[in-house]
Amino acid sequence: MARSKTLNTTNLTALGAERLAALLIELAEGDAAMKRRLRLELASQGGGEDVAAEVRKRLVAIARARGFIDWRKIRSLAQDLETQRAAIMTHVAPIAPSEAFDLLWRMLEMAPSIHQRCDDSNGIVGGVLDEVLTNLGEVAMPSGFSAERLAELVFTGTCDNDYGQFDGLISLMAPALGPPGLAILKTKFEALAKTPPVAPTGKARKIIGYGSQGTIYEDDYKARHHARLIKRTLAEIADALGDVDGFVALQSNDERTNPAIAAQIAQRLLDAGRANEALAALDQAPAEIRKGGRWPEWQKVRIDALEADGHSETAQHERWKVFERTLDAEYLKAYIKRLPNFDDMEVAERALAHARGFSGFHQALAFLVEWPALDAAAELILARPDEIDGDHYWLLTPAAEVLEPKHPLGATLLLRAMIDFALDRARAKRYPHAARHLQTCAYLAGKIDAFGDHADHEVYVASLKANHGRKSGFWKN
Repeated sequence: MARSKTLNTTNLTALGAERLAALLIELAEGDAAMKRRLRLELASQGGGEDVAAEVRKRLVAIARARGFIDWRKIRSLAQDLETQRAAIMTHVAPIAPSEAFDLLWRMLEMAPSIHQRCDDSNGIVGGVLDEVLTNLGEVAMPSGFSAERLAELVFTGTCDNDYGQFDGLISLMAPALGPPGLAILKTKFEALAKTPPVAPTGKARKIIGYGSQGTIYEDDYKARHHARLIKRTLAEIADALGDVDGFVALQSNDERTNPAIAAQIAQRLLDAGRANEALAALDQAPAEIRKGGRWPEWQKVRIDALEADGHSETAQHERWKVFERTLDAEYLKAYIKRLPNFDDMEVAERALAHARGFSGFHQALAFLVEWPALDAAAELILARPDEIDGDHYWLLTPAAEVLEPKHPLGATLLLRAMIDFALDRARAKRYPHAARHLQTCAYLAGKIDAFGDHADHEVYVASLKANHGRKSGFWKN
């Protein structure tokens, strides 16, 4: 019986170790990535120390490289970095976590030189470095580093973060730092706050650009960057320590009137069981600024704070008002969840009636599809077809799909709106989608008993040919 040619572990094992080794050597010729992988596998036979030495040697080579890497070669670089990361976590971290930490840290330190010489517009290298940062947090605790050493490293990394490779480092390292390390880190940043960049005077000031506010000077830019760094890091440290008052103290009186910042303060107070203070913090944002519903987090935190402070009826009233204004299904669900038995059906019907008469057609359609209330969604479409904007493909396409089985006419009107928009505006890139929508319309036509005031499928297609017959990019699909 002939042996199977299927590539699997069993069949390849049958070739024998010597034959497989020969094949690997043959395949590795001219393939630097495979050679490096094989060396790592061989090093792993000697233990984590040998792997660490091999990885360190490779990282030095990557750091020394100077050639630019374009988009065609970026995947090779990303795969190389991923190979080193995986080797560290697989072979080094289990037996030498401190060595693993050092290697991972080295990879993140290399980030600026890597980004400077490559086109990472698709974020593939950045994705690997994000994983490296996550792994760093995983090995920090078992590394056994002292709080002082970790604090020094975190301070350095946070200050030297031009490419975002250390974003979120403080929160990630907080468990390993513990209160002692966080306290040391806080002291370091408080000291840094007292030594802002020195501003030159007169003609010595360097202009680095021009903006809507006028000339941008290098010293102004550095001063703003310094201030943002101090404030952001001290806020992260306060959160890691659970120091709500420390976070609040970082916000100026003017900032506390901003609804977004007021919500951040209130959420922390609420999490600390200080609901009454959370409400007071929210009230610092003037009502005239909050008008228009542009601050959803402020409203959400306020309702949670009202509930926590024993004002359940007021919280329910707020939930309904927000739903009426925004058709946000989460507020309606929260409202119904707290109703007495048997009241939920009545309220749900009232909510659907409100949605059908809502001024924003697409907002109403999105809610009715999400709820779901597909009968009501179809009624909305048939009652207000002239309000359908075919440019809203991200909403209309999935809505049409869920309406097709029981509401083919409603689905057809949504599909036609997208077809008409693409053709009327000559959006050639949408023609393949529009052609597919027309095919779906043809299929749905057989399920529609009556088109009512709308043209049947044959008449609609005829009108498309009359108005857009020369748009071959659409018809050839």
